[in-house]
Formats: sequence, structure tokens, C-alpha cells
Amino acid sequence: MMENLGLEKPSHPLITIIDVSKLAYGEDHIGKKITSDFYCIALKDKSCGLDYGRNHYDFDEGTLIFLGPDQVYSVNKAQALNEIQGWMLYFHSDLIRGTSLGDKIDQYSFFSYDVHEALHLSEQEETTITQCVDMIRTEISSRIDSHSQQVLVSTLELLLNHCTRFYERQFNTRSTHHKDIVSKVEALIKEYFNSDKLANLGLPTIQYLAECCHVSTYYLSDLLKKETGRTTKDHINDYIIHKAKNMLLNTEESINGIAYNLGFNYPHYFS
Repeated sequence: MMENLGLEKPSHPLITIIDVSKLAYGEDHIGKKITSDFYCIALKDKSCGLDYGRNHYDFDEGTLIFLGPDQVYSVNKAQALNEIQGWMLYFHSDLIRGTSLGDKIDQYSFFSYDVHEALHLSEQEETTITQCVDMIRTEISSRIDSHSQQVLVSTLELLLNHCTRFYERQFNTRSTHHKDIVSKVEALIKEYFNSDKLANLGLPTIQYLAECCHVSTYYLSDLLKKETGRTTKDHINDYIIHKAKNMLLNTEESINGIAYNLGFNYPHYFS
């Protein structure tokens, strides 16, 4: 990846911090795709010449994005040296393997958010994040010893825990908008069960609801969990139970018949 970006080989094999000002792409790089099996956290003062996955995002100052492994980057425009300021922190899963962070890395669901669901930092929050990154940069530049991994992983975990806190703040400040999404999800589920979608497509999926709300599946579940204490799957199941109770009380339909009507091909799953 570093070679594709025209950068020197990193001093540490499993973690590196790229100075965005040193990234430069010519016209011949446009359309070029780069795959990374690293986790990435990036802070830039404005859009650089990279797209992430299928999405383009215009960065504001103080915007932090997160990308999981196996993402595809594509160059969309030429960029000169020193045109963009910021940093990109990359770390490999081997760095955290066998550690407490490795055991719970999947809990940091923002690595699966779309780029337009980025974290917008206040000035104070950006300072906190930058301090953590500076600590990691200092450790990377030091000689590797028996303590290096522990120091790097613990600082990385601190960084991610700060990001979790700041995302929670962002969810809180966007509560009004998020409540509108909650209402939309509930309406979508009700409309789905009252239409021919159930017969034609089966039970509604998290992916379907997320696409209708123009958010990623992980972001939607985190949003619903924050606002209602229930995940997307819980909301679907809650409506199925509500619908089933009404049908049991108000129709002569058998349990097997109700199960089939609610999209269960195997009635024993329904019970």
C-alpha cells in the first residue's frame, strides 16, 4: 500500500502514520485502485484525491473517518505535495491479536460506517485525538523492544475509546434527526408487512431498512440502540410479535398459518 501511495517503507511493519501533506498523485494515477488489509483512522483538513469504497466525501476540518480492512481506495483527482494537511493512521490486526483490544475490536462498529457517517470533532476533541496519535508516532519512531506492542496497543485502545465517547456526543447532538430516522424505521417495517414485499421477498432485512434510511447497517443499529435501547433486528422482531399477537387474538388462523403469513418458511422457528 505504501508503495502504491509513493511513500517509503514504514519503520514498523504493523502500524504507521502517514503525513497527508506528503501524498501526491499525478493524472496517471486517476482511477487507480488500492486495497488495504489494515484498519485506518484518518483526519484531514479537506478532501484529498482518494475515494473510499463506492463513496466520495468532502472533508470538513476536524472530520475523522474510520475504515476496516479490505477497503478499496481509488484515486479521483491529482494532488500536489503540501496541498492537504492531516494524517492517516494504519494498523494491522496482527498488532492487536491476542490482546484485549483484539478481542473487542469488532465492538468499535464505526469501522463499518460509511464515510458520510464520519465523526465531526470539536476543537478540544481534535486536540485529544491528536495527542494520542502523537504518542503513537513517538513510540513508532523508537527502537522496538519487549514493551513496544503493549504501549502501542494500549494507546491505540485509548484513542478508540475517546472516539467512542465523541461518537456518543455526536449521537446526542443529533438526537432530533435520529428520532426522525427511528420513526421512519417503524413506518418502513409496518409498510413492509402490509404490502406484498413480505410474500415476494421474505422478512425485512437490516440492509433493506438501512438503504431506505440512507445509512449503513452498523450506523442504523447503533443509532436505534442509542435512541430506543433496541437494535434494528429487535425492532423487526418486536413488530413480528405485535403482528402475531393480533392475528392470534383476532383470526381463526392456526399457528402454522400465521407463521407462514409472517414470512417464516419453517413454523418451528416462529414458536
